[in-house]
Amino acid sequence: MSRQYFGTDGIRGTVGQAPITPDFVLRLAHAVGRVLKQTEERPTVLIGKDTRISGYMLESALESGFNSAGVDVVLLGPLPTPGVAYLTRTQRASLGVVISASHNAFADNGIKFFSALGTKLPDAWEMAVEAALAQPPVWVDSANLGKTRRLEDAAGRYIEFCKSTFANDLTLKGLKIVVDAAHGAAYQVAPEVFHELGADIVCIGCSPDGMNINHEVGATHPEALMAAVKAHSADYGVALDGDADRLQLVDANGRLFNGDEVLFLMVNERLARGEVVTGAVGTLMTNLAVEVALKARGVQFVRAKVGDRYVLEELERNGWLLGGEGSGHLLALDKHTTGDGLISALQVLQACVRSRKPLAELLADVTLFPQILLNVRLQPGQDWKSSLTLQAESKAVEAELGETGRILIRASGTEPLLRIMVEARDAAQAKSCAERLVAAVQLG
Repeated sequence: MSRQYFGTDGIRGTVGQAPITPDFVLRLAHAVGRVLKQTEERPTVLIGKDTRISGYMLESALESGFNSAGVDVVLLGPLPTPGVAYLTRTQRASLGVVISASHNAFADNGIKFFSALGTKLPDAWEMAVEAALAQPPVWVDSANLGKTRRLEDAAGRYIEFCKSTFANDLTLKGLKIVVDAAHGAAYQVAPEVFHELGADIVCIGCSPDGMNINHEVGATHPEALMAAVKAHSADYGVALDGDADRLQLVDANGRLFNGDEVLFLMVNERLARGEVVTGAVGTLMTNLAVEVALKARGVQFVRAKVGDRYVLEELERNGWLLGGEGSGHLLALDKHTTGDGLISALQVLQACVRSRKPLAELLADVTLFPQILLNVRLQPGQDWKSSLTLQAESKAVEAELGETGRILIRASGTEPLLRIMVEARDAAQAKSCAERLVAAVQLG
């Protein structure tokens, strides 16, 4: 049975259009509450949100829906997604709920959930919620309605948790860091974390107005961070996205480092300290240079489907700790149960401070391979998987690239497009091979 509402990371869409409407969100919370009450007599859920103006409306709808099912609610206010996951675990709550559309523009919003352990929930749980949505509501009587309260020091608790992941014998004193919170959920906590660890802070993207989240700032628009680092002669720049689970980093020269490079650094820093790192997980899009560099150090590398939940699944399957995506979603499971942009940034800065080396020097052994990504529009009913022309050209390209490159061909999940990625040591070769594959698709 396929899911009707849940996507790869909760339920997301444009506010005012199904399913992101107050009436549906109330029904959703009521259905979730009924599922929780199948195993717990008096559940408690935490609700956090980013800075979108629609968050107030959706928060009220969630609160009413949960209370109507006999579920208690604790409101956290604006807080990064990983902060909600952390507090769900430490407050011994039954469930964590986040109102956010992550890196999307302000007109979108979404609802995602964390288990009592602060982890993403399995497909079976989402299916149970969808089944409950299909049933008529069962309102509890007045004596059994849920109650709501606010956790006043939610941000402070999360700040202390983030700081606890940074080595006690190290400090950020002497460093100037530009912090870009994308006018999102971390606008208060991110500057405080770095400031309290000793850094001199310059803030951009820390003035939300309900409608400017992710607008020309943050991890999806790193140009603003690169310019600010240069303008303020800063040592580093840290950019988060709207819900602060994604990270981009910039050094003093204005060079941007993506999640693939950060993943390698996190692994290599542990190896340098004598820790055993058996393996790491990337995705189908992770740069080949990272895989080559990790394998040269005796670290196994596994590719998951694109999406941090799939990276997490592979980590748990293999019993490993470190994984991530080029987009900046990074996982260090001995630090947190979910991806956390702030904690990932602290792991990188810790490596730089401990080694007394700049970021570029720590990544000198990894030169990312050029990646060429081309989109081909598919005709209605076009069966690209059965194309003999594409199969033959794919084999020819793979033979040409050998061990020095790779190809990835996949259909878009949202548009009638075929995405063709070719990676090679030589940019011109990658471009030529990608164009040959595009031509093969168009020939059928």
